[in-house]
This record gives sequence, structure tokens and C-alpha cells, in this order.
Amino acid sequence: MPPLNFFQRLSKSPTNPKPIVRPRQFDVADLYAGPLQTSDAASGEAVALDEKLRQAYFWIVNTAIISPHYDIEYNDGPTQRYQVGDSKRTLTLPSAQSYSSFVLLPLLTFATRRKCLFVGGPGRGKTASAILMGVLAGYSIKEVRRAMQHGHPQMTIADLLGNPLPADLVGAQDMKEIRIAWRNWLGMRVKIVDEYNRIPTRTQSALLTVMGDNYAEILNHIYECPESAWYMTANDDRGGGTYAVVEALRDRIDVVVQALAFNPRFLDDLLLRIEENMRPEECVPAEIIFTEQEVDRMVEEIRAIAVPREVRRRIEFFTSQFELFETAGAQFEYLTKDTARLAGVEWHELVAADNGRDRLKDIGCQTLNGVSVRNLMTILLYAKALAYFRGNGEVELEDLRQTLPFVLHDKLQPDLDSPFFNLPENIPFKADRISWLRHLFDLACDEYERLNLDREDPLAALEADFAKGLDGISERDTRTRLATIERLISERVKGRKLYGHLYDDLLKLKYLHQRYTNYLHWLRAQA
Repeated sequence: MPPLNFFQRLSKSPTNPKPIVRPRQFDVADLYAGPLQTSDAASGEAVALDEKLRQAYFWIVNTAIISPHYDIEYNDGPTQRYQVGDSKRTLTLPSAQSYSSFVLLPLLTFATRRKCLFVGGPGRGKTASAILMGVLAGYSIKEVRRAMQHGHPQMTIADLLGNPLPADLVGAQDMKEIRIAWRNWLGMRVKIVDEYNRIPTRTQSALLTVMGDNYAEILNHIYECPESAWYMTANDDRGGGTYAVVEALRDRIDVVVQALAFNPRFLDDLLLRIEENMRPEECVPAEIIFTEQEVDRMVEEIRAIAVPREVRRRIEFFTSQFELFETAGAQFEYLTKDTARLAGVEWHELVAADNGRDRLKDIGCQTLNGVSVRNLMTILLYAKALAYFRGNGEVELEDLRQTLPFVLHDKLQPDLDSPFFNLPENIPFKADRISWLRHLFDLACDEYERLNLDREDPLAALEADFAKGLDGISERDTRTRLATIERLISERVKGRKLYGHLYDDLLKLKYLHQRYTNYLHWLRAQA
């Protein structure tokens, strides 16, 4: 039988054999660093942090977590596709390095210090994966296990955060004199909450404060928590928990990852673990354990990844599809699904009155809500993290396409009564949320290309001029720009039905018009 170090093997070859270009600020130390070294030569680090992150991924996916589901697919040239079964489902053999979402998304969460939810049935490896992330952060298995919070119906705020010392409660003359025995897990850089949907609603509110604002509060005493990666697990996030998860807490979760079923063809791997008495978290190679300083630096390197304008325009166009709800308001700014939600009006009544658009063609009709600011920022950050993980200096459209479904999994709610879901070929999308969201993005990209918006974006020139600032613009030029905006609005509303991207364009034009109008009034006052 193989010795323990069999489970600790790391490939000596680069995991991504190509030149790595990483945008970052120039440092004199870079002149002395080798091609696989970081800018911190004094640290003695042998590999770049993105390479170290990839080494961690491949060790986990090949040795620690049995996850043969390569559902994040990349292609470099022609691919082999097969139609399988009566339903003609497509089996794709990717032609480029592809990844398992169950391992990659938690690892990107670790690299960006965000929040990840594992969902899936019992025994699928959710908790084991979360524990591995704690070990990667340099904690011992004992520390990680003892710090893990286990949701249960009687969990109190004191169970979660800590207790005031009994002697202080008896003898204190002032609240400030009462000391708090805080729970150790609050100070850790990886936080794990197992079965978070079994936590009582009142205790969820305290958890929300820690997750959202990085502090805990008891009796007016504050404990400041460090920036952390969070991992929550739930056997069934569709109501199978003891308590419904409050909406604000659910919204704080950045990505949702499904633990897929075990493939029995990998039974030999399980047998080997039994015979060797091996647990993956107990034999993590020291070479892939990250220090706090390394994670700090990795976060900054990820933030420095560029997002090209053509990629930004695609995500702008995609997210603009979903908020418009023409029958929800009277004033133009209030024609949104959020207006309908806040008013509590019956959804089907408003939908029945909305007869101006092709509800099968308009992808905005497939959802009950739009995309929030927090969701947009999360999509961009995870796309940057995936590009960084792949060794690229800027985000590609496919990075966006692959990360977006996991971010919007619980955020963009489908309207299952819409005509789209009634078509026989679309019925699987009712259950498969990831594939539906990816399909939505593909439909938006197809429409974007049909409209030729990369070359014929009427707002691009106006946005570029406005971005230069208003200083020095004459009254004549200001009037010319106002006239241009009014002409564009007239052209875009003439004989057109109102769709989400047009709605957002018109609001942007109104915004620019107002800015120039205010500036014109200021010019007159100066004269």
C-alpha cells in the first residue's frame, strides 16, 4: 500500500504552462525575482501565488475531494459533443483546461475572502471541503473543527458569539465594566457555519451582523472581526431547514455551490482511504498552505486584474434585461419589479396587464426580480478571481459566463409561470438553476451581437465626452450636447417597444441631460 506521502504529492511541473502576465504596481524587487517568484523576494517563496492557488486546486480535486464533475468548461478550438438519451442531452469534451465548481468556487472564495454556501444531500463532502479551506489558511484540524459553528434549533446569540462573565454581571455598576468571553471562532480568517438554515431567526440576525459588518456585539461591547472567508452548508436550501433563512442573510452569500452525487466508478479511491486510514484534511501538503500575508497579497493581485470594456458592456447589457416592469409604475423611474415587490400587488395581475412585449423573446420576463449592486460587484470580483486563477491579466467573456450562474443562483429568481418555462425543451431549466442562468447569459449575448452594440453603441461617445469632465466646456458646447441627447432619445423611443436595455439607456441619457442642464445653469450664474 502507498505511504502517507502518496497523498501529499504535488506536481513539480507548472499547472498552467504559459507566460503569466499579472498587472501590479512596479516594485524594484521585481528586477531580482525569477519568472515564477512573487514580488516579495525576501519571503523565500518559490512560486507565484496564482500558481500556488492552482497547485492547491489540483491537489484537492485529484487527491482530497473526489469530484470528477468538470462543469466549468473552457475550450481552445474544436470540441467533441455527443447527444445522449431520449432527451438528447449534450455531453461535451472540453478542449482546454476545465474545472470542478465544487472545488474551484470555494477556493476562489478563500482567495477573495468572500462567502460561499454549499448545498446538497448529507454525506456529499460539503463539511469536509469547508474544513480543507480552514487547513489551507494554516489552522490545525483541531482548531478548525472546534471553531465550526453547528446550526441547531436551540442555538442562542450567546452560543454563537459569547457570554458576559457571571461575576461581572453580579458586581458591575456600569455596562462598561462587564467583560465578555468572546467565542474563539470570531477571530479566525476562515469561518464555517454548518447547517446554517437550522439556526433560529433571532440568532440569524446576530450572524448577519458578523457576516455583513465584521463585528459582533453583546451588551454594547464590540468585537472587531478580521476579514475572513466564510463557508456555510445546508442539506436543502429550499425549505428543508428548521428555519427559513432571512432574506438579508441569504443576500450576503456570494456564491452557491452544489455538491453533486458520488460516482461509484471511483470506489477504489474510497477503499484506499479506508485501508490507509487517511483523511484528506490530515495530509494537506505544507507547500499549499497560505499565510495571512499571502492571502492579503493575493486579494490585491486579484483586484488588479483588468476588465476590458467589451466584457463590461456584456455584463451591463445582461443585467439591464431584468429590472424593467412596465406596468408596475406610472413615473418612468418606477417602472421596475422592485416597485411591484414593495407594493405587494398581486404579481399575476401586473403580468396580465403587460401586453406590449413578446414575453417569450424578452428574457427579462423569465425572472421575478433584477440584479442588485452587491450581486454585480460579486460577479466582477469572482470573474477577476477566475482570470487570476487561470494565469491571465484580464477577464475574458468566458470567465464571466462561468462565474455568473454561481453568484446569481439564489439571487435571480425565475418566474416559473413565464412562457419560456412552458416549452418542452426548457422544462429542465426549472430544476437546473445553473444551466438556466448560463443559458440566460448566452441569450443576452446573442441579442447583444444581433444589435451590433460593440460597434454601434449610441451612448459610447456621450459617455466618453462626459468622463473627461465639465471644466472648461463652453455654453455653446453644452447646448450642443443637450441637443444631441434629446435627438438620441427621440430616435430611440420612436416606434419601439420598451425593453430592459432601452429602459436603462434612456435613464442614462436623462442623467446626462440633467448634469449638463445643471452645468448650463451654473454657467449662466457665473456670467
